[in-house]
Amino acid sequence: MRITGGNYRGRTITCPKGIIRPAMDRMRESLFSILGNIADESFLDLFSGSGCVGIEAASRGADPVVLIEKDSKKKTVIQKNMTIVEEDISLKMMSAEKYMSVCRRSFDLVYMDPPFPMDGKIKLIEQASESGILAADGRLIIHYPSEEKWPDNIGKFTVYDRRAYGRSILLFFRYSQQS
Repeated sequence: MRITGGNYRGRTITCPKGIIRPAMDRMRESLFSILGNIADESFLDLFSGSGCVGIEAASRGADPVVLIEKDSKKKTVIQKNMTIVEEDISLKMMSAEKYMSVCRRSFDLVYMDPPFPMDGKIKLIEQASESGILAADGRLIIHYPSEEKWPDNIGKFTVYDRRAYGRSILLFFRYSQQS
């Protein structure tokens, strides 16, 4: 895998051993194109895997960047990948659910890439909606398989964009407008 844009464009990222489904270069490039200028926006990468999406965010100016991964076997590879980053980036080894329950800050951008076979993804979005993990004007993105059908409203969030990349879908949420 390679970083597709920003300060670290072209740098290679190592993929941890085991079961991992890294975000395709084309999809990541499109994701960050859709997000636009993210300089100085805080970025949370839940289900980090290799750390590639969070490192891509740092490459494009996001600051700070927090990576969350519960699989301790991936820690060494993620830490190695993070060494190319000069910006404020940190790794927390815990589940996404646990992090959202203990985190006391909000992020401008939250990216979720849970394992495709994982159950409870909608509950994960509901938890994010209630936890305050997303800033008031923030955006939450989830990567999921096209076979799953998702509602346009989950908790306090509303879908504002949906993009398909083969078998992968990126779903973009914001807080619902209050009338």
